[in-house]
Amino acid sequence: MGETETLRRNLPSPAELRELRGEIEDFNAEYAHVLDEGDLYDWPDFFTDDAVYRITGRENADEGLPIGLIYCDGKGMFVDRTRAVVKTTMHAPRYLRHYNSNVRIVDVGPDGEIHARSNYLVLETLMEDETRIFQAGRYDDIFVRADGGLKLRKRDCVYDSLIIATALVYPV
Repeated sequence: MGETETLRRNLPSPAELRELRGEIEDFNAEYAHVLDEGDLYDWPDFFTDDAVYRITGRENADEGLPIGLIYCDGKGMFVDRTRAVVKTTMHAPRYLRHYNSNVRIVDVGPDGEIHARSNYLVLETLMEDETRIFQAGRYDDIFVRADGGLKLRKRDCVYDSLIIATALVYPV
């Protein structure tokens, strides 16, 4: 049985799916806006207190390996990561642009957890350089409803290339 057959068991009606997909697209648009504008202190607010965030290679994700280039477990680690990037990390100034597409609802659990997958692309422009593709991959997400909206309980950012930028500073 393929992944789609295994996971697509608890899907709502087509109309409810469209509405849910729209909510996730709005969520991802706001998420991208915060990162693109450099408002990193707002980034942890997209996650639940017990959330897990990981940036990992496709090979690790496909093998079920937990290794990640960036790994945050719990909101405290998100806050620490934000402080480190803003206050202590030395790196060349840059602009980022996040693009998210093809949101697909994979499953909706009986507890209301929403499993979704979408594609992402991050472009990077260094102040005195050309714009380049920084990273491309997929988000494997688990959303829950909290505080009147969606929050991420888990976001795995799974990048496609074996070669990655050595200056992975910001969240994707």
